[in-house]
Amino acid sequence: MAEFKLPANSKVSQHGRVFKAPEGAKRVRRFRIYRYDPDSGENPRIDTYELDMDSCGPMVLDALIKIKNEVDPTLTFRRSCREGICGSCAMNIDGRNGLACICACDDIDGDVRISPLPHQPVVKDLVPDLTDFYAQYASIKPWLQTRTPAPPDRERLQSKEEQQKVDRPSACILCACCSTSCPSYWWNSDRYLGPAALLAAYRWIVDSRDEATGERLDELEDPFRLYRCHTIMNCTEACPKDLNPAQAIGELKQMLVHRRY
Repeated sequence: MAEFKLPANSKVSQHGRVFKAPEGAKRVRRFRIYRYDPDSGENPRIDTYELDMDSCGPMVLDALIKIKNEVDPTLTFRRSCREGICGSCAMNIDGRNGLACICACDDIDGDVRISPLPHQPVVKDLVPDLTDFYAQYASIKPWLQTRTPAPPDRERLQSKEEQQKVDRPSACILCACCSTSCPSYWWNSDRYLGPAALLAAYRWIVDSRDEATGERLDELEDPFRLYRCHTIMNCTEACPKDLNPAQAIGELKQMLVHRRY
């Protein structure tokens, strides 16, 4: 790969690189983006990119793609669907966790500040290491567990009311916006499962077709795995799919209390 060279209209300061907008640009927005490559041995920095929004799409992800394609190919971030479905482009935008593909630049006042999801190891730039996050999700066994054989001539059926219980929790896209906005998860992410994994656990516990409810609740009966939730509600505020992990966690706690007494 050819060595990247700074454009002629850019400059470097002790705080980061600045990429100026093309001459004659009329609708200029500044994007201040966290840059960090652990393999380089250098400290993190904030690079500033000025874009002409008349030649850029409306969403933050559009701006990031324009920067990578036309200004600075070294910028690293995840993205896929561009429709708020896959969760790949989750990052911290203007101080709030969200999806870059559905966050409009016009909804942000002043400079657009972008950094990776907080309190996670950084692979590079805007890409967090979510290895532990996915391991926690896998630990709740997110699949149907049954003991009785399936009907030979049809699916395992549910009533409309039973299906509605799992409808909204099933919409989670595992973007990690909720868990990485939770102070309890920041402090105890090695033992506290976090809102996303607990929402997934709730989804299977309330599924009428699942026959491992007791075992699933036993797995959550722990001072840390479930009870480190202090109902701060950041998770519900951060969810880009308008889900309510805090409510699901509260209902899990009630299930355990009712089971004891």
